[in-house]
Amino acid sequence: MTLASVVGQPRAIDALQAALRSGAVHHAYLFAGPPGVGKERAAVGLAQALTCPEKPNEGCGTCASCIRIGKGSHPDVTWLMPDAERVERGLAGRSDFTGTPSRDIRVEQIRGLLERLALHGLESKRKVALVVDAHQMNPQAQNAFLKTLEEPPADTTLVLLASAPDKMLPTIRSRCSKVQFNPLPADFVAERLRTERKLDAETAALAAVMAGGSLGRALALDLDALAARKEVIEGFEALTPGNVGALLRWAGTFGESRETAEQALGILSLWTRDVALAKAGGERLANRDLAPLAHEVAARTHEGTLHRRHALMEKARATIVERNGSARLQLERMLIELLEGR
Repeated sequence: MTLASVVGQPRAIDALQAALRSGAVHHAYLFAGPPGVGKERAAVGLAQALTCPEKPNEGCGTCASCIRIGKGSHPDVTWLMPDAERVERGLAGRSDFTGTPSRDIRVEQIRGLLERLALHGLESKRKVALVVDAHQMNPQAQNAFLKTLEEPPADTTLVLLASAPDKMLPTIRSRCSKVQFNPLPADFVAERLRTERKLDAETAALAAVMAGGSLGRALALDLDALAARKEVIEGFEALTPGNVGALLRWAGTFGESRETAEQALGILSLWTRDVALAKAGGERLANRDLAPLAHEVAARTHEGTLHRRHALMEKARATIVERNGSARLQLERMLIELLEGR
């Protein structure tokens, strides 16, 4: 796992490699882009390049230093992320926390990071901090972090990974060198799914589009959920304002957990795109087998309503995923607002 091994992001990787070759590495980077497109792999590769004793400014990927960075155990490379993310990665258990693990990066974590960065490196002259989900820093944490950016510790590189950089203070963004990571091409993601998950071409193509250019999301996609997408879509389109019972049943079924709600919203977001495409006369629908339904819905749905659909779905997804809102409650709210506007 080196910078050279990151695929699908040539502009981002070329910019980082050029900075390493010229010795013009910035003290702080903001890696911005959707989840699962290579930001974290690139951050690990950059940390390796900055600390590798075998191939300085490049990283060999095989020495003890590089391997420990990949495992998160290098003493001079500090990882920081929300507690909930640590639990999801198996780096901590729920029993390690009082109450529900926070999805925010808290000011106490930032203070702990600053204390570590103030120490001399143990094995490398350069110290590196990798801040996962940096956009999840709460306001107090962002203000504390800003002070570090204004007076950065010597021989330190900070790498912030963010899928929603607009949630961060403009003063933080302006003090970082931004490296943009874009969604991966659907054909590339589909090919990886065919080789790594042994999917047939049609399933891989659909899963790649549903993942929105995120290889990580595509590889983690629940195939049962993919198979159930017809149930999600057809059940959604059958809902009517007067049938509250059906609305509650739909929200209860797909709001059973944060994961099922996020999957359902992803399916509906892609479906809304298909309906909009059908309305515009396009034929390359992701849900090709539901093309007749897409054209039927397009004929009776105003373009403005489709934009509103997308906005409400994104609002529900953000509340569930980023603010730990109740999955079922958010789906119920979304459906009520959508049906009122039909």
